[in-house]
Amino acid sequence: MDTQSLERPAVQSEAYDLSTYSVPERSTPYDVADDVFGIKTLFVNVYFVGKPGIGESWKLVDAGFMGYTDAIKQRAEQLYGQANPPKAILLTHGHADHVGTLHNLLKLWGNVPVYAHALERPFLTGLSSYPPPDPAIGGGGMSLMSWVFPIGPEDFSEVLVDIPASGRIDELPEWRVIHTPGHAPGHVSLFRDKDRTLLAGDAFVTTNQNSISSVINQTEEVHGPPAYFTCDWVAAEDSVRKLALLNPMKVGTGHGVSMHGLDLQLELGRLVSKFRERSIPSEGRYVKEAAQTDENGIISMPEPTSYTVARAIGIGIVVGLIWGLYRSVRS
Repeated sequence: MDTQSLERPAVQSEAYDLSTYSVPERSTPYDVADDVFGIKTLFVNVYFVGKPGIGESWKLVDAGFMGYTDAIKQRAEQLYGQANPPKAILLTHGHADHVGTLHNLLKLWGNVPVYAHALERPFLTGLSSYPPPDPAIGGGGMSLMSWVFPIGPEDFSEVLVDIPASGRIDELPEWRVIHTPGHAPGHVSLFRDKDRTLLAGDAFVTTNQNSISSVINQTEEVHGPPAYFTCDWVAAEDSVRKLALLNPMKVGTGHGVSMHGLDLQLELGRLVSKFRERSIPSEGRYVKEAAQTDENGIISMPEPTSYTVARAIGIGIVVGLIWGLYRSVRS
């Protein structure tokens, strides 16, 4: 597939008069616009795109963490009514926390087309696992636990559709899909020009996803992609710059609450100017050398750094969380 038009940096949008902008009313902290609604599934977000109303057409962006099928179904029915499946599902990428309910949702809704970038295809058709996470990058408990996160592959061959080279999808005519690699080879974001609404996936996020405390508290901070799964830091930085050039006014990300207006623009500008200091680890498997992949999966990867200590700490955190959950259930 020719991905050149997806990779081409976007032209900066025209200036926006902030004095005329007001934050849209939200029923949850994850809602982005009056036709873009979000929910959090454990620690990752999914989005429902479409004007609410019984029988209205809608689309799903990402499929969240496993075990949240009912939550996604219930929110969809609240917004669009029963027996009204989405016209399409778009995956920003195929990491396990973004496709965790997809098999169950497809059983529920039937063979809804599932769009993904061609470079994600090997990880979504059973051909290849993702480059493994790197718990040695530090930065918090989520990173230390990342060695237990599944890396696939999953198989959605029957319903998977490559995103067209034009970046336009019939079911989402107002949106354009932008290739934003780095966190994953075929990672994409969605942008709507008319109101400068951005669904960024994990290209950047609005909390420090490496830190357990930030994840639990949903501490608001525009941050680079989750470091433990980012396999190409040069591409990741380029992708953040590409999205900043769009001058978005509303954003929903894969992790963290939605952000709007001046707060978003200031924080995104700070991230661009200090991306290396704020987001790239000082050491780690992919920091100096990226994983190499293509439409068939992994070509080559740098040697892993030692993470014996990180794994030991991560095991301790996992055991502690399980023990805490057990005690809360018993009490």
